Amino acid sequence: MVHAPIGFKIRTRRKELGFTQAALAKQAGISASYLNLIEADKRSVGGGLLQTIAGLLDVESDTLTGRAERRLIDSLREVAAEPILQHLRLDPDAAIDLVGRHPEWARALLALHRAFRDSVHTTAALSDRLNRDPFLGETVHKILTHITAIRSASEILDEGDTLAPEQQQRFHGIISGESGKLSETAQALAAYFDRANTETRALTPTDEVDDFLIESGNHFPRLEDAADRLRRQLDKYGGLNPQSCADYLKAEHGVTTRSVLPAQAELARYRNQSWFDAESRTLSFLENISMSTRRFQIVRLAASFALEEAIGAETETAQLVSSEAQLLARRALSSYCASAVIFPYDTFLETAVALRYDTDILRQRFDASFEQVCHRLATLRRPGGEGLPFAFMRADPAGYITKRYPLPQLALPAHGHGCPLWAIYQSFQTPNRIIRQLAEFPDGSRYILIARAETKRPGAFHEPPVQRSVMLAFDALHADSTVYGDGLDVRAATLATPVGPACRLCVRTRCQHRSDEPIVESLGKR
Repeated sequence: MVHAPIGFKIRTRRKELGFTQAALAKQAGISASYLNLIEADKRSVGGGLLQTIAGLLDVESDTLTGRAERRLIDSLREVAAEPILQHLRLDPDAAIDLVGRHPEWARALLALHRAFRDSVHTTAALSDRLNRDPFLGETVHKILTHITAIRSASEILDEGDTLAPEQQQRFHGIISGESGKLSETAQALAAYFDRANTETRALTPTDEVDDFLIESGNHFPRLEDAADRLRRQLDKYGGLNPQSCADYLKAEHGVTTRSVLPAQAELARYRNQSWFDAESRTLSFLENISMSTRRFQIVRLAASFALEEAIGAETETAQLVSSEAQLLARRALSSYCASAVIFPYDTFLETAVALRYDTDILRQRFDASFEQVCHRLATLRRPGGEGLPFAFMRADPAGYITKRYPLPQLALPAHGHGCPLWAIYQSFQTPNRIIRQLAEFPDGSRYILIARAETKRPGAFHEPPVQRSVMLAFDALHADSTVYGDGLDVRAATLATPVGPACRLCVRTRCQHRSDEPIVESLGKR
């Protein structure tokens, strides 16, 4: 776990305003010695005290907690995983000081690392193409053939003083024709390599969208307002049941809906168990889709039409560089809007608090899936009207992370796998049941993890079902606010499961569940 240099930022801002430690501590209602520990990053600070100090320093609390800085620290830790840097034995804790004292240098280092990864990926891709790609083999063969033809014709002309004019003209024609073909082949090869180069970026479109969502706090106030307007429109057609939503889609946007048997469908097209054919204006569903997913996909498509302008305004940002990222971001925000329509912010938050965040009852109240409920809980971040801060993660049975939203103090892996001891992986052993886990990370912080593995799409007789597991994580300090803290002594030393972020970033070198060697051992053996 990595913590941002909050204390350093408090100290820097205090000195800028000319406060002494004693003066600031007195106004904040704490001792000067305690403030000294906070500024030395030896005591954590949060909640009301953080808000008080932020107010006294005339800054937003987010500025002190440094969401962007925490993500920068997490990214710098990944730099240490590079094999060419292993001999340096980089201390991950040094990244905290670097970001706190020299953030621009930290960003420059990360930019260079990303450029290095781009180069490595490009080189690897081109090497693979050179070795395996039939296009390259065929192109090189053509180039050699054209060169051979040109050379042969040239030699004949050089030695052929007795050639008749018509023969000389014929060989000149061969040289001209083969030269033209050689030029076309060379241009095609150059274009191919240009295309190969642009398609191998280390920062993928998915990475761009992840950065965009995390930087926004996974909350979009303008889309919440737009979703309220769309919900009122849907109410005119009978509310949020699937048929009423389908009626709205047909009347307002000319889209018809239908069901298709899995055996008769081109399954590759059915992302999220549905497929929209823009040409025929038809939204098709697999016959075995759940009703909650069917409704969600109808509302998502309705949002993409009705709220196109609002969604487009949110994606006009420098963070989304590629056109692919723009498209993925629009899809993600269409899903966000669908969630906001089905789970109205104020109503859903009030219900969640009253039910102490019991996801099973929330599923029944809103006739939704576990994943839909969990995803919505992670977006309740309206300033002044927040729900509990949840991290969200989704993984497939192979352990690969397919969606994530971290917390400022709880970084989740951007790619690959997390800690094998996390509840999200254990849940596959007991599907359709919520697994609760009190997890302790190497820095001593404790989080409650709840996870449930579900069948995303039931398989037909001849096909396996599609399974996913979804996990929510929240600081154990909030245990009393949820049903998942009932009967759980969050301070008991023996109840917590020792976990880590991911094997290569985990300092628990004695863990028997380790699947990869750690890149650092700065915190010693654990």
